Amino acid sequence: MLEIITGGSLAAAAGLNAYIPLLGLGLLARFTGLVQLPDGWAWLANEWCLGILGVLLVVEVVVDKFPALDSVNDVLQTIVRPASGGMVFAAGSSSGTVAVEDPAAFVASAQFWPVVLGVAIALVPHLLKAVARPILNVLTAGAGAAVSSTIEDVAAVAITILAIVVPIIALIAIIVVVALMVRRLRRAVAARREQRAARAGTGLAQH
Repeated sequence: MLEIITGGSLAAAAGLNAYIPLLGLGLLARFTGLVQLPDGWAWLANEWCLGILGVLLVVEVVVDKFPALDSVNDVLQTIVRPASGGMVFAAGSSSGTVAVEDPAAFVASAQFWPVVLGVAIALVPHLLKAVARPILNVLTAGAGAAVSSTIEDVAAVAITILAIVVPIIALIAIIVVVALMVRRLRRAVAARREQRAARAGTGLAQH
């Protein structure tokens, strides 16, 4: 049960930042005894893989801080974040992998479903983030991009660590983060509607 919570927590973190949970798993497996990766996921601890993930993480962190670029990045990450969620769920829940030589056998195997579940979990925070960010940028004239992105990165790091050390607390943290993201989205949508209504009223008054 704890393995599933760990995998689900890592997948949710991937929805905020695709590379933090992957890099976290790899680093913890390589340099600590906190993570023992299944054989099929041992490549995550490879130094080349860690280096590539580190570079990708830096690019993601920087690009996500700028308005407009963050929205373009979110579109591109619609594939990357769910894929990362699927991988970290499978790795975090200690599921092995099946060589995709026979797709039908892979789909029928028990290893396929953790990946699918991880993809679905990662999609939730990703979509909330992708929808809210453009509205937030408009309301704050772009100033909110860096603040929001930093909070999301910190949350992804915290959830990744908690998922390994104390999965139950990680699960609680995810519920809180998702609830806050939903609340932020609702407030942003409401504020955007009020802004449009105010502009419409001003336009009518001028005529």
